[in-house]
Amino acid sequence: MEGQEEQETQATLALAQAHFKKGEYAEAEALYSTYIRQCTSAAPAGAAPVSPEDLATAYNNRGQIKYFRVDFYEAMDDYTCAIEVQPNFEVPYYNRGLILYRLGYFDDALEDFKKVLDLNCGFQDATLSLKQTMLAKEEKQRRNY
Repeated sequence: MEGQEEQETQATLALAQAHFKKGEYAEAEALYSTYIRQCTSAAPAGAAPVSPEDLATAYNNRGQIKYFRVDFYEAMDDYTCAIEVQPNFEVPYYNRGLILYRLGYFDDALEDFKKVLDLNCGFQDATLSLKQTMLAKEEKQRRNY
């Protein structure tokens, strides 16, 4: 991105983050969507590359907003996009794993929680979620459903 366009894009992200932190989710979601669109539209030749960290955070946070609305499949799509942009970002794996667990997809949830711990072995919530998912899977198998 070039000069003014890059500044506008960064301003959009900063404003989205501010709304997100204040719990103003409708505004934040619209701004994250604008930021993502700005970043993923065809960049002109010679433009500065988009920060993968910022783009992944935008996808992750927009996914959180969708999660809060109980739009689980849309949230998982955003978490997956965040992972594709920045594969070493553990938070969207964790967030996606939570949804998969809630939906009863225990094997997929286990994979995500294990990936989180591969990336960050100190992520305590992922450790707890992994254990809970293993217990839920065992209980499901025990009940044969």
